[in-house]
Amino acid sequence: MKVKDVASILEELAPLSYAEDFDNVGLLIGDNNTVVTGVLVTLDTLEGVVDEAISNNCNMIVSFHPILFSGLKKITGANYVERVVAKAIKHNIAIYAIHTALDNSWNGVNAMIFEKLQLKKKQILIPQNKTIKKIITYVPSGQASIVQNALFKAGAGEIGNYTNCSFTSLGTGSFNPGESANPVVGEKGKLQVEDESKISMTYQKHLESAIIAALLEAHPYEEVAYEITTLENKNQHIGMGMIGELEKEMSETTFLNFLKTTMKTECVRHSNLKGTSIKKIAVLGGSGSFAIEAAKAAGADAFVTSDLKYHDFFKAENTILLADIGHYESEQFTKDLLHSYLNKKITNFAVVLAQTNTNPISYF
Repeated sequence: MKVKDVASILEELAPLSYAEDFDNVGLLIGDNNTVVTGVLVTLDTLEGVVDEAISNNCNMIVSFHPILFSGLKKITGANYVERVVAKAIKHNIAIYAIHTALDNSWNGVNAMIFEKLQLKKKQILIPQNKTIKKIITYVPSGQASIVQNALFKAGAGEIGNYTNCSFTSLGTGSFNPGESANPVVGEKGKLQVEDESKISMTYQKHLESAIIAALLEAHPYEEVAYEITTLENKNQHIGMGMIGELEKEMSETTFLNFLKTTMKTECVRHSNLKGTSIKKIAVLGGSGSFAIEAAKAAGADAFVTSDLKYHDFFKAENTILLADIGHYESEQFTKDLLHSYLNKKITNFAVVLAQTNTNPISYF
C-alpha cells in the first residue's frame, strides 16, 4: 500500500473538497508513490511525534492539524515548524493533514464530541453551501436504466437516508451526424429523431469525477450530452458543528461538571449562568466563536467550543450558556477516531496511535 492509497482511505471519511478554503490539507510532505511501512496518527506533528514515527518504523504521519499552514521561505531549523519539516524529509516520512475536511465530516471531529456527551438527534449546526450538484443527461429510452444504474453505483442519487433517487421524463431528441461522426443510431448527414429519456439526479460534489466517468462509460452515444449545475440547497450531512439533545435535561452546574469530567479538561470558561436547565446542546471542536449566533438561532441551551475571547462571552446575552473547554480538549479524541478508522481499513501494516502529548497549554 502506498501513501496515496492511505490518503484515498482517509478521503472516504473526509473528502478534501469539503475543507475550508483557508486550510492546508492533504499530503504536505512526501511522495504519493512511497510504499508505507507504518502509519502514526497524531493531533499535531511536533518533533517528538516525528521521533515517535521513526522509533515505530512509521514512514507516514496522519495528523489532524497541518504543520504547514502558510508558505515557508527557508528551512534553517529556526523554529519548530522548520525543524519538523527538515526531520521528516531527512527520514523520508510523509505527513498528511486532514483538519477542516474532518471538521466538516458527518462522522468527524464534532461527531466524537457528540458521542462523548451522549447526545441524541444529531444535526449539522452550519450546513455547508454549494456542495450538492445535479446532473442531467439524455439517453435512448431503451437504455435509460443501464445509464441510471451506472450513475447510482457511482454514488449519484443519494439524498439523506435515501438512495437511488432520480427523476426521468420522456421526450424526443434530434441530431445530425457529421462526416467524422460514428453514430450508434442514424446515418451521417441525415437528421435523426430518437425517443429519449431525460435523467436527472443530485450528488455530492466530491463524487463528480467518478460520476462523469460512469456516465461516459455506460452511455451508448459517441457524444454524450449532459448538464451539471451547483445547487443552493444546504448540505444536511456536511458542515461545521453539530447540535443535539441530552437524554435528560440538567441544571447548568450539573452540565458544566459533566462537561469538565467527560471532556477531561481542567478548566471550563463559561458565560454567566442563566438559571435555566440545559437540554439542547451545540458543539464545535476547535475555534468556534464564529458559530455563536448559529447556536443561538438553532435554539441551543448551551454551546460547547473553544478559543472564545473576552468579548465573545457578551454575545451570550443571557440566552445561551457558552462553554469554552480548551482547543486541545475539544479535539483530543480526534486521533482516536482516525486510529480506529484506519485500523479497520488497513491490515497489512501497523497503524500506531501517537503517545506524545501535543497540548501546548498547561494549567496552574
